[in-house]
Amino acid sequence: MPELRKSWQEKLADSKDLPKVVEMNDKMRKRWGTGTVVIPAPKEVDEIMQKVPKGKLITINQLRAILARKHGASIGCPITTGIFANIAAHAAEEAAAEGKENITPYWRTLKSGGELNEKYPGGLEAQAAHLREEGHTIEQGKGKKPPKVRDFEKALVGV
Repeated sequence: MPELRKSWQEKLADSKDLPKVVEMNDKMRKRWGTGTVVIPAPKEVDEIMQKVPKGKLITINQLRAILARKHGASIGCPITTGIFANIAAHAAEEAAAEGKENITPYWRTLKSGGELNEKYPGGLEAQAAHLREEGHTIEQGKGKKPPKVRDFEKALVGV
């Protein structure tokens, strides 16, 4: 019998023995310098995203900085933080589809530079609609860049 796929909410709850702080390896050092990197647990990323109030925004880089500070690491892992933000977003939509009302406001979490995240549920259009509902102005990206929130820096949460 084939194994059933985990729901997004199950993926969010699966800590996989995380968080953990590791020394940067050679490949990481070339990109991010020396020191340590925290690989967060999915739930930790979700908890930070949940705290962003209506009208405010946070970037993945801010999430990474919060996680690094929390764990005493040099940096927060950019790859797993992004993946876990995506899992949190899909888990929130899954919960909403089940009728839950108090879901993680994932649409308030932006990529660096204030860009929207095409991997979130419903793609760029859905995230843009949520953000417009909260009073943000969305401007088209230049060239192949995704749309972004105009003057997003003014709405960022303090970290």
